[in-house]
This record gives sequence, C-alpha cells and structure tokens, in this order.
Amino acid sequence: MGLTLVISLILGASWPLVVQSDIGTDIGIKEQRSDIESVKIDSTNIRAVETARAEQWGLSHEDWQRYRSLMQGIRGSISPSTLSPVEVLGIHARNAGERRRYAERWAMMMREDAERILAFQHAYDEAHQRLFPQGQLIDAVKLAQHQSKTKTVQDETLDSNDRVLFFTATNCVACDVILDRLLAKLPTIDGVDIYLLDVAPGDEDRIREWAVARKIEPDWVHERRVTLNVDAGALDKFSLRLGDPLDQRPVVLRRRGDALLLLSASRF
Repeated sequence: MGLTLVISLILGASWPLVVQSDIGTDIGIKEQRSDIESVKIDSTNIRAVETARAEQWGLSHEDWQRYRSLMQGIRGSISPSTLSPVEVLGIHARNAGERRRYAERWAMMMREDAERILAFQHAYDEAHQRLFPQGQLIDAVKLAQHQSKTKTVQDETLDSNDRVLFFTATNCVACDVILDRLLAKLPTIDGVDIYLLDVAPGDEDRIREWAVARKIEPDWVHERRVTLNVDAGALDKFSLRLGDPLDQRPVVLRRRGDALLLLSASRF
C-alpha cells in the first residue's frame, strides 16, 4: 500500500493533497532561490569584467558607463567595432577640457603602442639574423637598381611649394606617428594629401571619424592645406609612374610641380 493511501485512510482524503502541495511549494522556493543566486553570481561576474576593462583603458566607472551608454546610440550604429572607448568619449566630449583630457590619454596610449611595435620589430630583425644568418632576404641586384634611382637624403628636403602625398591605413599605429610629424610641417610646406588605403569610396563618416581622432583641424581641410582622400587605385598608378612597387606602409611621396619622389618614411 502506498504512503499516500495510508495517510488518506488515517487522516482523511484531503490531507495527502496538502502534503503533496507543501512538498511542491518547498521545491519551487528552492528553485527560485537557486535562480536568484545564479543571477547574483552572473551580475557579480559582469561587474568584475566591466571594471577590469575600464581599468585597462584607464577610465573611471563613470567614464565607462557613459561610454557604454554612447555605444547604445548613434555612435555604436555607425562606428567600427574597433573604435576605442577613449576615442568614443573624446568624440562626444562635453567640453574642451574633457576633449583635451581624452586626446592626451589617446596620444599617450598610441605613442606607447608604437614604441612596443617598433621594439618587437627590432627583436624580430635580430631573431631573423640569428636564426638565418645565411639567408638572403634582399636581392642585391634589385637593391642596386633601386639605389641608382633613389635620391640622396639631401634631395629629400621639403620646400614651401612641395606637397606630401601620404598613403596610410586607418589602423596603422606606426603610420600615425609619421602623420603627426608631417602635420607639424604644415607651416613650412604647401600641404599634405592623405590617402586612406582601407576605406571604400563614399564612406565619409569613417574618414571624418579617423580625421577627428588624429586631431586634423577642419580649417586645414577647408583651406586645402590637408586633403582627405580614399586611395581608389591611386597608389598603383603612382607605382607605375615611378617604376617601383610601393608596397611598404606608410608610403610618403613628395610632389614638386609635376615631379614625384618617393621619400623614406624613417626620415620623419
């Protein structure tokens, strides 16, 4: 005879139902408590992750929450996913002081990253030389031909009537370092024509955001001291004109009248 039937015979038919109801309620309460505890644990983990990410970017909790809020609006819908929290906050700065603070933080982070990249490049060069001492990385014949066409460092000087053609990518940290130095020369040259290699024609928003992040003044663009262009095959045309493949990044050319000259990026 089952337990329910025994209880029913002793206490009355209604009691087993009450007993079963109490057991079910108890189980339901335990499940609810388990769900609540699970939610609390998940929330704690999320907060820990968010705090760690904010610290990585050197941002306060308030800064991070504002960044998250901005990315829920138009900024998150039109900007690439690689746009950093510092850039987002700088673009949406509420006053000049905030804009300067975020710009300085971004400049420092970019400079430090460029130094890390260059340090790793030097380490790679040393490792390659150590591991492959007999390996011929450069064709000596082609190098001699190239050197015969290359101007001397003295010929690479920039005059007041010269324009610099600068080919770069939007995510090239080393290129940004050289761009800063070229922009500093604006008072002494005719201008800088920037060509973005990884931007499609018509994507003005991406060009504008890239220019703002690199502190390119709108007045420079209006006065055509700086022009912002998509590459759209221009680099290939210049390569054919110079008779030399321009496959390094960045590419820096000097335009003096109708004459073009490939400049060494390392001189800037």
